[in-house]
Amino acid sequence: MNFRLVFYIISYVMRYEGILMVLPVLIGIGYHEYREAGIFAGVAVVLLLISTGIWSFLHKEKRGHMKLREGYFIVAASWFLISFFSAVAFYLTGYFPGFADALFEAISGFTTTGATILRDVEILPKSVLFWRSFAHWFGGMGFLVFILGLMPGLDGSDVQLIKTESPGIAPGKLVPKLRDSSRILYLIYLAMTLVLAILLLCTGMPLFDSVVNALGTAGTGGFGLLNDGIGGYHNVPAEMIIAIFMLLFGVNFNIYYYMIKKQWSDVKENEELKVYWIVVAVSVVLIMINILPLVGGSWFESFRLSFFQVASIITTTGYGTADFNLWPSFSKAILVLLMFSGACGGSTGGGLKVIRFMVLFKSVKRELSRILHPNLVKNVRIDGHVLDSKLVHSVQVFFFAYMALIFGTTLIVSLDGFDMQTSFTAAISAISNIGPGLGAVGPMGNFADFSPLSKVILSLLMITGRLEIYPILVLLTPEAWKKKDF
Repeated sequence: MNFRLVFYIISYVMRYEGILMVLPVLIGIGYHEYREAGIFAGVAVVLLLISTGIWSFLHKEKRGHMKLREGYFIVAASWFLISFFSAVAFYLTGYFPGFADALFEAISGFTTTGATILRDVEILPKSVLFWRSFAHWFGGMGFLVFILGLMPGLDGSDVQLIKTESPGIAPGKLVPKLRDSSRILYLIYLAMTLVLAILLLCTGMPLFDSVVNALGTAGTGGFGLLNDGIGGYHNVPAEMIIAIFMLLFGVNFNIYYYMIKKQWSDVKENEELKVYWIVVAVSVVLIMINILPLVGGSWFESFRLSFFQVASIITTTGYGTADFNLWPSFSKAILVLLMFSGACGGSTGGGLKVIRFMVLFKSVKRELSRILHPNLVKNVRIDGHVLDSKLVHSVQVFFFAYMALIFGTTLIVSLDGFDMQTSFTAAISAISNIGPGLGAVGPMGNFADFSPLSKVILSLLMITGRLEIYPILVLLTPEAWKKKDF
């Protein structure tokens, strides 16, 4: 293990988290929350002191080249560290009953899960509310993607960090240099977030709420400011705007770059984008028809509720305008399937990703063709390109690991005595970074009543899901630490 390089990069992670904690300090001062501002300032100072101490020892050292093992370790360690220090700040505010609860909330924020242990979010100070959703924003695009755009070059080692943190099956470059790619992605991300905040402000939503809800929407996180969620504003234009932008943030950000560069052929040929919009449209129509009797036969109300909930669940944002726990089983079944699906690869959304389902579906189709025609040579193609057999196999293994983790977590969480619906969807919610599930963890519920063990397990599952399983599983494999060339 190249510890010089590992700690050098981690020092930057801690430095930038410390710098970013200045924001809730300013929010706290602005709203006269001096105690909370002092807590965030204290944690920020500790972060800056530790990071500066590490950096001062290592910045002149020869750090060498990063191997895949170092990339996995740096990404996993960075996500745990930023969550830990955020949890320290949360715990010191006194609004969280225990450190496990504060850690759950912090990890839920950075992984863009949006699951909460808080029963009443409206009593939280503005600074805490802001930091919860700001964590969504940085976690959505990736904390290390942001840092790579600012820190000095790593002699090509940055590709290992992009591979391990970026969602999807084949993260790549928009331009020759990865640092420039990360900057482009964050500029697009920032621009879309600002547009959303301005539009929400125009609907009459307060400035603070507009900014914080925009951060949560952009990161597809879902931490709300009101106990009743977005529905608590009773602002239909704001609901529609948020729903549309949730879907837009669920699109692969490479698509927006192609649109800016007017590479329309790359946009039109993207199969995942087409499937994504088809799934959204079909799900909205089916749920709209199914819940029509519940809203007195109002087609507009039925569309409004179905459109928002479908957008929220498929993008794994988790905002709510209705208690879909009360919906018919057919509608709830569709939402659970969307929890598995998730958004597009390369987006801020979670879940398995539409692209993986496409690969799995085409793999099954290919195997059926081979059974019927043993001599037939047929490849799995996406966007007209043949996928490498190793990539197809990787997707299949990923799916198995994903399901195995869900069932294993469900078994552990069920020890708390909740019904199967609650336990199962809590596990799906955690690994897919969704937030709400069904039963006790539905859109009007929370995770407060889970045991400390379940909260820790679900917290680990949230990070495992956000990092797309492999980095955590590889680090837990003894062989990975023994191989010198890994």
